[in-house]
Amino acid sequence: MEILRLSFLTFILCYSNLNFGQDVVLYQQFNGRYDYVAIGNTLNLVENEALDICAILTSSSATLNLNPNQNITAAFLYWAGSGTGDFDILLNTTPISAERIFDDMIYNGREYFAAFADITALIQNQGNGNYTVSEFNLTSFIPNYCINGTNFGGWAIIIIYEDQNLTLNQVNIYDGLQRVPTQISITLENLNVMDNEGAKIGFLAWEGDASLAVSETLSINGNPISSLPLNPVNNAFNGTNSFTGESELYNMDIDFYNIQNNINIGDSTATIELTSGQDFVMINNIITVLNSQLPDATIVLNDYLQNCGDEQIQINYTVYNTNSTDILPANTPIAFYFDNMFISQSFTQNELPIDGSESGSTVLNFPIGQTASLALTIIVDDDGTQNGIVTETNENNNLTSATIDLLPIPAFTILPNLLECNKGFGSAVFNLQAALPESIDPSSMISFYGKASDLENDENELFFPEGYSSASNPQTIFVKVEGIPCYDLYKFDIMVENCPPTVPQGFSPSGDNINDWFNIQGLYDIFLNHELKIFNRYGTLIFEGNNSTPWEGRSNRGLNNLGRLLPVGTYYYILNLNDSGYKPLQGWVYLSY
Repeated sequence: MEILRLSFLTFILCYSNLNFGQDVVLYQQFNGRYDYVAIGNTLNLVENEALDICAILTSSSATLNLNPNQNITAAFLYWAGSGTGDFDILLNTTPISAERIFDDMIYNGREYFAAFADITALIQNQGNGNYTVSEFNLTSFIPNYCINGTNFGGWAIIIIYEDQNLTLNQVNIYDGLQRVPTQISITLENLNVMDNEGAKIGFLAWEGDASLAVSETLSINGNPISSLPLNPVNNAFNGTNSFTGESELYNMDIDFYNIQNNINIGDSTATIELTSGQDFVMINNIITVLNSQLPDATIVLNDYLQNCGDEQIQINYTVYNTNSTDILPANTPIAFYFDNMFISQSFTQNELPIDGSESGSTVLNFPIGQTASLALTIIVDDDGTQNGIVTETNENNNLTSATIDLLPIPAFTILPNLLECNKGFGSAVFNLQAALPESIDPSSMISFYGKASDLENDENELFFPEGYSSASNPQTIFVKVEGIPCYDLYKFDIMVENCPPTVPQGFSPSGDNINDWFNIQGLYDIFLNHELKIFNRYGTLIFEGNNSTPWEGRSNRGLNNLGRLLPVGTYYYILNLNDSGYKPLQGWVYLSY
């Protein structure tokens, strides 16, 4: 399936020079009992130096044959060729689209490309057997490349597998698309050589011709390498596959070399030099397999706990040792930074085995005067100066970061006052819940306080807010409603007023303790300065009372009936409340027995 290239800039990694493709850099790393194998095939019918044959296939096949104890961990498909590219192909009838593209390779005015796709799931599902790439169509490009013998196309699958019989290895995959003009030098980083026994390096190269062997060498750390009989020291790019013994992969190479004698224990880098005096060669990937026994500390911020207005925050984190080949020692340091300023130090508590983890927490103090947000950075294997003390398989994955928004104490929202009738001595019973707006979820945790300091200190909460008796008039009530990420604060006043008293129309002072006195509801202990006067039907004053002297049907004024129970009849009252809001009340009351 050939498609026209419009713009694939978003896929391009690591620009070097637009005429020279992309630098070969580390793509992915595997640590454990891993090794790799590669299969693939060319689309060329013969070497492209055969100028009389200007044709190319659109499909070819290769066979994967892993041992039963070799379990597939990852599989990556690379394909390349002359022209601007075909980025949608089939693998065993499954559509494959390029996930990354290596292009902008221009030589003598002609373009070349390479593409990549992660096909791990497909290879894991199908396992051993035949693999066919099809609908890889470069036929429209090829005639323009035959004239200078650079017409080619091909594909390769890199399979990383796990085998419990292997030593602990570090497998590094470096990829890009670099051509070998006369000589190039590539420095491989992130190596860690614990034992050089069984060390090897592999290459995927395109366009090399077996018939051209002019100063064509591969060197590691200055030493030319070979793997006879397939790859002589002076003809490295000659259409071979070291894994299968094939020698007719026209214009592509899938080779590996034993480098046990060319790399030393403790090495962290290796320099690869490639030369070609005549042949146009492109390197697509380099793979190293080296014995390695190192931990790999990573850290994840799980969550953090912060209270409104607090100057501290609790950080909860987990340290992992997953992509590793050795234990992570106890007391590995963890450094905490706010806005790149070192704040605090912590340490792991236990040795972490391969694939192990440990969770921890620490409390950090905010910098003085900070009121907005902070950039939190947590780095494991950091002594507080951004230097580590543990050698790891990967020194570039030790940190996690987050933006922490500080939570100041919220301002109080003022609610409407609550007003209730005086129940005596300036006090009333209030349902404090009634003051809250309907927008507040009644299932929320709501707390009422009589003082702002009690709310701040979370003490002396007012219990039974549905029937609260006021302590003063007026009185301010403070409310905290728990929420996320912070609580809300409210306040309102409860106020007591003297409501109009209710005067009964009769009573019976018979001594049966039922309605025995002139009980004016809402008067006593409320209108403390009231004056009550009782008159008989002749208009004679027979009783005067106040807050401490209620009328119990006896006279306390006049000459004849002083202190005696009065006869049945209708009496008249004048009630002066002595309250600026009320006029004196007057009316009648019937006294009976």
